[in-house]
Amino acid sequence: MTQIKTLFVLAILAICFSCKTDQNSEVAAATTAHTDANGFSYEITENDPTGLRLYTLENGLKVYLSKNTDEPKIQTYIAVRAGSNYDPKQSTGLAHYLEHMVFKGTDKIGTLDWEKEKVYLDSISNLYEAHRAETNLDKKEELYRKIDEVSLEASNYSVANEYDKMISSLGATGTNAHTWFEETVYKNKIPANELDKWLTVESERFSMLVLRLFHTELEAVFEEFNRTQDSDFRKGYYAMLKGLFPNHPYGQQTTIGNAEHLKNPSLVDIHNYFNTYYVPNNMAMVLVGDLDFDATIAKVNKAFGAFENKEVTHPVLPKEDALTSPVTKEVFGPTAENVSIAFRANGIGSEDQKFVTLADMILANGNAGLIDLNLNQKQVVQNASCSPTFLNDYGYHQFTGTPKEGQSLNDVKALLLEQIEKLKKGEFDDWMIDAVVNDLKLSQTKQYENSTALASAYYNAFIHHEDWASKVKFLNDLKKVTKQELVDFANKFYQNNYVVTYKRQGEDSNIVKVQNPGITPVHLNRDKSSKFLTAFNSMESEDLKPKFIDYKTAIKTTETTNGIGVSYIENELNDLFDLNIIFDMGGDNDKKLKLAANYMDYLGTAKYSNEELKKEFYKLGVSYYVFAGDDKTYVGLNGLKENLPKGLELLEHLWNNAVPDQDAYKKYVESIIKERQDSKGQKGSILWNGLMSYGKYGEKSRLRNIYKTDELNAIDPKELVDIVKDMKNYNQRVFYYGKDVDAAVAALNSSHTIPEDLKEYPEALVYEEQETGGNVYFVDFDMVQSEMLFLAKGEPFKAENIAASTLFNTYFGSGLSSIVFQEIRESKSLAYSAFSSYQMADEKENANYVMAYMGTQANKMPQAVSAMMDLMTNMPEAEKQFNAAKEATLKKIAAQRITKSNIFWNYESLKKRGIENDNREEMYNTIKDMTIEDLRNFFNSNIKGENYNVMVIGNKKDIDFKALKELGKVQEMDVDYLFNYEKTEKLKM
Repeated sequence: MTQIKTLFVLAILAICFSCKTDQNSEVAAATTAHTDANGFSYEITENDPTGLRLYTLENGLKVYLSKNTDEPKIQTYIAVRAGSNYDPKQSTGLAHYLEHMVFKGTDKIGTLDWEKEKVYLDSISNLYEAHRAETNLDKKEELYRKIDEVSLEASNYSVANEYDKMISSLGATGTNAHTWFEETVYKNKIPANELDKWLTVESERFSMLVLRLFHTELEAVFEEFNRTQDSDFRKGYYAMLKGLFPNHPYGQQTTIGNAEHLKNPSLVDIHNYFNTYYVPNNMAMVLVGDLDFDATIAKVNKAFGAFENKEVTHPVLPKEDALTSPVTKEVFGPTAENVSIAFRANGIGSEDQKFVTLADMILANGNAGLIDLNLNQKQVVQNASCSPTFLNDYGYHQFTGTPKEGQSLNDVKALLLEQIEKLKKGEFDDWMIDAVVNDLKLSQTKQYENSTALASAYYNAFIHHEDWASKVKFLNDLKKVTKQELVDFANKFYQNNYVVTYKRQGEDSNIVKVQNPGITPVHLNRDKSSKFLTAFNSMESEDLKPKFIDYKTAIKTTETTNGIGVSYIENELNDLFDLNIIFDMGGDNDKKLKLAANYMDYLGTAKYSNEELKKEFYKLGVSYYVFAGDDKTYVGLNGLKENLPKGLELLEHLWNNAVPDQDAYKKYVESIIKERQDSKGQKGSILWNGLMSYGKYGEKSRLRNIYKTDELNAIDPKELVDIVKDMKNYNQRVFYYGKDVDAAVAALNSSHTIPEDLKEYPEALVYEEQETGGNVYFVDFDMVQSEMLFLAKGEPFKAENIAASTLFNTYFGSGLSSIVFQEIRESKSLAYSAFSSYQMADEKENANYVMAYMGTQANKMPQAVSAMMDLMTNMPEAEKQFNAAKEATLKKIAAQRITKSNIFWNYESLKKRGIENDNREEMYNTIKDMTIEDLRNFFNSNIKGENYNVMVIGNKKDIDFKALKELGKVQEMDVDYLFNYEKTEKLKM
């Protein structure tokens, strides 16, 4: 099973599995009650591999606790059963709005004088109510100008980002939140020694809602709305939901909200929503990490136990009539065409969950599913897959497909439906259900190693009213389903009752243009503090000492009988393994190597067809891959340790005996050309690949060094197979992560035969980085926002600069409390996303780069450019903010633990930079002694005065080219030229 598909299905499992407890289950999963040393009651589930303790405080707050000592950190989630389903009809987008505002503080956090500030905030609220009710456009504009004026006055008494400053000072990572149909979830990963301080700030944060700095944040939400309009994926998703749910909010209320509602918010409605749903009996806290159960629940109770519960009644939502015939939807945009077919299912707790989950994996598991083998492996379509989603009221099973060149969307639709028909006829192997369940168990084992993934499963259980005991035994329940039962279900479920959504290329006539309101920048008061922040900073936490790695002892070595060096790290957690045969050569050494490695995925041998190979590996619970990068090639195998010998034997059989397939190669080339054409419709690919590469290397880049269509057609597929087979004749090394390294080496000795004398690698092609400055590279693209990337080549890599650059990035360019984010978004509302960084080269021969990015409305571009360039020339200095950034950086290093297989891969990265030791120790000691003067010197030496190439993507009709010309010579770039594609890639085979 491919990793992407695996993780997606596991996410669905985490969200969806909630079946009634089966008293006759072969594997008991009973819930039992216990009492800890402090008298707090909790529930545990028998045979639960996660070790969950589920507490319920007296006020109804659910607390999910689980222990993971891999690192001295705790993944935290605070989940609220409050999502866009419950937005008032006249205030869609409200739950998401509110999520943003919960970061703005309370009457204690973020204020310099609450009594004075409150007068202005009340006035702003009243003005918004008047603005909402006003129908005269001129008067509305007058009211908005008044809101802007009063907001500026209010900002004299506020401190922007105090919550973020406090959380950052803990050394927290992943600070964020999200809103969906039935949930709003707040996220942080904190050092374990900072739990007390985290609880202090979170208990205050959720104690009340203050809507300060509202109109600037509203503009940030509008920028997020624009990003949604620029996403063809989201447009297709929304259209599908409208078809599936013509009455229910799933289809009728997007989480981001209606544009008119966003323009006319009600602060009263937002307060009412918070007071209704943000109560302890409608909330859960999830903590997974290095914690003591008894001490932690006592602390949580002290912080949140006094919150008063209220009766919560969620709205009764409309029911849907059965779909009896296909529903057709269409959306338009610049990205590649695709088709989606979706079948509506019953929701969480229904039998549909169990059967759709199995059906989904039989159809597409990334290796041996019907869609995998019949469509993807045979290259009948460009790509295809399926995935289930289950929510409280309903769910759906979605199938997606992208056509090959010359193939219609209806052709793809017919092929997808054909695979469903095969399922309905039982045209799959009898062993597949057992294999699918074993695959899910294997993937679940990996998931439970990760504290963030496990914590996500817990909060989903809360949001969807799930019984954890049912989740524990769910996979065993799946295994009881017979093939006939699944076939019978499929014939009832997959009928002529679907929604088909055609994503076509073309102009979207439904785009909403948003005016630039001309917001007056508010005061940030970054050098001032509330009394709460001052008291918070005086709290002391138990000291957490960093731990560094001696790579020479952490990575053990042995060798095979034929002399191949084997580096290994023992897996102390479970019986999964990962074996990598590594060649220190890649596409830079042999241009055809990447082509050859990818081609192997479609081949079989004289003994096994490609389809049979995929099935054999899937039966074993083992996956294989051949992957070539720029400078490395990997032949890998991972899965169940007990099946390593058989899996390696099978991989070596393919490696030695792969048979070239001309038809498979023909389709492979067609797929490459179609993928190139499709990538030209992806703005992210154009900016971060095409423009970024051109800004660094100009014409002679790795990105442009490709085979044209005629060249691809002229290649003999046997030559590609021979290239992969010949890899065995080159120098190589092995990395093994798992138990029983002796058994792994024995398997290598038995199956991996190589010649006595190995060849040296071919010389690698070197791509020269160009000097930057004075160039503006622009690509015209049909989009609402514009995106800009500033890039300046710096000095060559120096290990001694890593410490300063790390601190600089924390202080200046990354994170919610950084200088760039505060100035561009919080103060001026010029962008939804803005950041800057000093990027250290990943190889010692390469240069460092200064980079800055903004995504903003085109009509804000001149202001945004001016603001960003001013920051990149004159770094604002704030002593308190510097000290907080320094403390945060040190705490992040102190809490960081490099473990498991990451020890090896991290060491591999360091060696490319010429570093042989754990350089974090030197970083830590250097940062401890740094002052703001040191940071100023680093800025003046490495950032200020740099010469930038500027990369811009946006709609030519909206771009202010006069503003761009001030940055350098504007050159409109052809996308085909950027990637060195042919204007029309004709398939000549």
